[in-house]
Amino acid sequence: MRSTPFFFAALSLCASAAALHSAPREPIATAVLDLDYVDTSGESKDQTTEHARRLREFTEALGRDLAASGKYRIVPMACGARPCSSRDAMDELQSAARAAGARLVVLGGVHKMSTLVQWAKIKIADMEADRIILDRLLSFRGDNDDSWRRAESFVAADIAALSPDAKGAEAQPKKLAVFDFELQDFSGGAGIIAESADDSQQLRRATQAARKLIAGSERYALVDVASAEDQPVKAHELRQCDGCDAPIALKLGADQSLVGIVTRITRTDYAVTFRLRDARTGELISVGQTDLRIGANYSWDRGASWLIEKRLLAKQGP
Repeated sequence: MRSTPFFFAALSLCASAAALHSAPREPIATAVLDLDYVDTSGESKDQTTEHARRLREFTEALGRDLAASGKYRIVPMACGARPCSSRDAMDELQSAARAAGARLVVLGGVHKMSTLVQWAKIKIADMEADRIILDRLLSFRGDNDDSWRRAESFVAADIAALSPDAKGAEAQPKKLAVFDFELQDFSGGAGIIAESADDSQQLRRATQAARKLIAGSERYALVDVASAEDQPVKAHELRQCDGCDAPIALKLGADQSLVGIVTRITRTDYAVTFRLRDARTGELISVGQTDLRIGANYSWDRGASWLIEKRLLAKQGP
C-alpha cells in the first residue's frame, strides 16, 4: 500500500510546541484525520487490507481517547464529499476546518521500514493560529494489532498531556536534569555487535552538545546528574524504564528531566530523540525527533544539537 507521504514532506520544517496558548473553558473542537501509510519494508506478503483496518482503528481509538480526556471535543471534517485525510493540502484542510468549526486538526502517517520497525508521525495544526503546535515522531516495533494499540495509547497520552491553559509560564528558568544520551539499536547487528568504544564516545559528544545549548539558554538551568546512583542511570537504561527518570530527576532537585536517545536503524540510518518529563508527575511534556540519513555515529552530536535548538529551545508562541 503506497501513497504520497504528505505528512513527511509538507510539514517537516514546521516548529512544534508543547502547549496551546489559550485557555478555553470548554473542550477544544478537534478533528482527527485518517492517517497516511507508506510501506518500504519490501515484504512479499500483501497486507493492504490489514494496514487499512489498523489505520482506521488507530484513528477511531485516538478520537475516543482524546474525547475521554475532557480536553477535546471530536468533530468530523469533510473535504468535499469525503472525509479529510492527512494527504490533503493544507489550504483545503484550513477551509474544511473552518466549515466544521474545528480549531485543531490531528494528522499524520505511519511508515513501515522493516518487518520489525515502524515510525508514526503525528502533528496537531492550530487552524486559528495557523501553526503547528505539536510535532511527534515515534518508533514502534512489530506490525500486529497489539503493537498498533500500544502506539495509539502512547500518542493519546502524549496529546492529552498538553496544557491548553499554559499561557503565562513562570519567568524563572526550569531546573532541568539532562541525562546521558543512550543508544537504542534496531539494526541487523543488534545483539550481535556490541556498543563500541567509538559509539560511547559519540554518545558523550551528543550529550555534551545538548547540555551546552541548554545551559546557554534562558529557559532552563542545568541540574548536575553526576551524583545519581540509580541503576537505570548507571546502566544507561532510562529509555526503557517507563519514565523512571522523572523521580530520579526530582531527587536531584530538578523540575523536569530529559532523556536523549540515538536509535540505530541501520549502520547508516539513525534517529535522535529526546523525551522531556515533568519530574513531579512523570507526565511527558514533549517528545522531539530528527532523522540522520546516510550518516554515521560521528553525526550524532549534530543531530542532537539540531534537535535541542529547533525542537526544545525554539521560541514558543505565535
